[in-house]
Amino acid sequence: MMAKVAPWKKDRVSELAEILSNDGIVGIVDIGGVPAENMLDMRSSLRDRMTMTMAKKTLIRIAWEQAGLSEDSLGSLLDGAVQPCIVHSESLNSFELFAELDKTRQGRAAKEGEKAPSDIVVEKGPTEFGPGPIVGEFNAVGIPAKIDKGKVAIQKTVTVVNEGEIISGDLGIMLAKLGITPIEIGLILTGSVEGGIVFPASSLNLDLDGFKSDIISATSGAFNLACNTRWFSTTTVPTLLSKASSEAMSVAIEAGIVNDDTVSLFITRANAHAMAISGQLDSSALSSADAVASDTADSDSGAEAPAEVEKGEEE
Repeated sequence: MMAKVAPWKKDRVSELAEILSNDGIVGIVDIGGVPAENMLDMRSSLRDRMTMTMAKKTLIRIAWEQAGLSEDSLGSLLDGAVQPCIVHSESLNSFELFAELDKTRQGRAAKEGEKAPSDIVVEKGPTEFGPGPIVGEFNAVGIPAKIDKGKVAIQKTVTVVNEGEIISGDLGIMLAKLGITPIEIGLILTGSVEGGIVFPASSLNLDLDGFKSDIISATSGAFNLACNTRWFSTTTVPTLLSKASSEAMSVAIEAGIVNDDTVSLFITRANAHAMAISGQLDSSALSSADAVASDTADSDSGAEAPAEVEKGEEE
């Protein structure tokens, strides 16, 4: 005799299947370990861009099949989720969905029995704590501490737990006092399905800043190459014309060609040379030059006067 399925389960599966059949993208998020208060805040911040529906893996599998989605794709998404949640969005693509969910990641204090996600290192240096029993509490969990200049100080940098090792409850408390919250929580996307294509989370984690930098660098390199090879386009023509004009001006100046564009430069250059020469002459030389110029002017004037007199006598 077959077991009777509870009506609420059928309704739940139908609800999930409808969500999965809607347009847009569907993703599976792991919400395991997220405290209820944090979960409410995260859902509230994302409500305008996506919907989130929590359900058991068994119900998700049945609804996934009813929606006509590939069961193979679901397996890869559910395997990475301890406590799965379906997310659906009609306004975001898979990359934008990952970026939005990634913003919810935050650290929390480690609890007894949890595994270290990575090596947990306590750095050498002073703390904000004054002298007291806390010194012994630090040392008891493997964090070397002593009193230095009226404050508790960590004597040396030490790795208190290696990646994958179990964290004790006392160590988690002392790490939290130092501001070390090694357990990451958040709405962690395991993957998404968009247009029938499965995107694992690893393919959605893009370095957007690096990507933008690469595009800018490639664009600059292409522009320089086009200009250097004299490739004419609406983008390169202004630069090529400016470069040609500058080169033509340089050739004209070196060749001593005088025209409307170069004459002002030649005058400026000649004036600069004259000023440089005058600066090298002493005052006596300048006075002698003025005297010679004056004598020359007088002699010219005297030579013309007799001619006028002779002309008068002839008359």
